[in-house]
Amino acid sequence: MISGDEQAFRALYREHAGPLYRLALRFLAGDAASAEDAVQEAWARAVRGLAGFERRASLRSWLSSIVVRCCMERIRWERRGGEALVDEGPSRFRAGSAETRVDLERAFASLPGGYRSVLVLHDIEGYTHEAIAAMLDISPGTSKSQLSRARATLRRSLGVDYVTE
Repeated sequence: MISGDEQAFRALYREHAGPLYRLALRFLAGDAASAEDAVQEAWARAVRGLAGFERRASLRSWLSSIVVRCCMERIRWERRGGEALVDEGPSRFRAGSAETRVDLERAFASLPGGYRSVLVLHDIEGYTHEAIAAMLDISPGTSKSQLSRARATLRRSLGVDYVTE
């Protein structure tokens, strides 16, 4: 028999697991295995820290911030010499033709980590600069400048004049 707590957790998991996985997948440039690991670690941390959840933000925002921290830790670990965690392989983006998707995936994966992080959180996930600043432990101004630079870098990489907000 399943306890009420376990039923509640399963319901939360069903509601949030997909969006959290997609966030991690984008954050980690399409590396599915690393995204799965990051989300699994985030759920473990969320379960341990649920008593400390103060409801200042939505549950989705709180869970997303944990996923972002797990992804950032994986990226930092890789930079310090751990095995490659960010794969240059295909991501889940969909846009136009197959050729366009490949170009977009390569351009996105080649963005510096900070640019990619802010671009994912703002343009894809819809977070405000203030929320991004809190998640990434940066100032809102840094979030804005990194977003601007990320968009400019994508425009140059793709050879286009405009990338939508």
